[in-house]
Amino acid sequence: MNPTRRDALNLFKKYNETDSLYKHALSVEAVMRHFAHKYDEDEEKWGIIGLIHDLDYEKYPEEHCSKTKEIMESEGWPEDYIRAVLSHAYGICTDVEPIHIMEKVLYATDELTGLVTTAALVRPDKSIYSLTLKSVKKRWKDKRFAAKVDRNIIIDGAQRISIELDELIQDTIDGMKTIAKELNLEGNNL
Repeated sequence: MNPTRRDALNLFKKYNETDSLYKHALSVEAVMRHFAHKYDEDEEKWGIIGLIHDLDYEKYPEEHCSKTKEIMESEGWPEDYIRAVLSHAYGICTDVEPIHIMEKVLYATDELTGLVTTAALVRPDKSIYSLTLKSVKKRWKDKRFAAKVDRNIIIDGAQRISIELDELIQDTIDGMKTIAKELNLEGNNL
């Protein structure tokens, strides 16, 4: 099987109904595509993996990733796609360490997209277009802000990719800007 975006989207929607999880999947997809372009990698493949990474989370939160593996295998997905998806939860609910650059980026940006989304939504204009690195860094320091976001994973992910945290955050913002409309992050002044 050579999965397409349509395959990923159909499979994702088969197991997920909430708008927030769908927007999260779209965010991670956009950021993965951004990084794939930056590293001259396969944008389609990286995007598909970003889109499908939380496949089982809504229906099977207690079995997160183990159900994903089961579902993807039964659907005939390639092993490298499955491995990449499992690696995003390294140290949380899998022991699949991110090794390939694609896996490292997914691991680093999954949590970060949530922080960036929340930082954009608390802005007066609710726009990712006006969101700055400085603003996200200010929110980063407040551990009560987006408290569920594990900042240690993001830091570890940046180190694994060998980029500075500021660059990781800025690239995540830039990737998400490409789909601001789909994420409802265009702002209320547009």
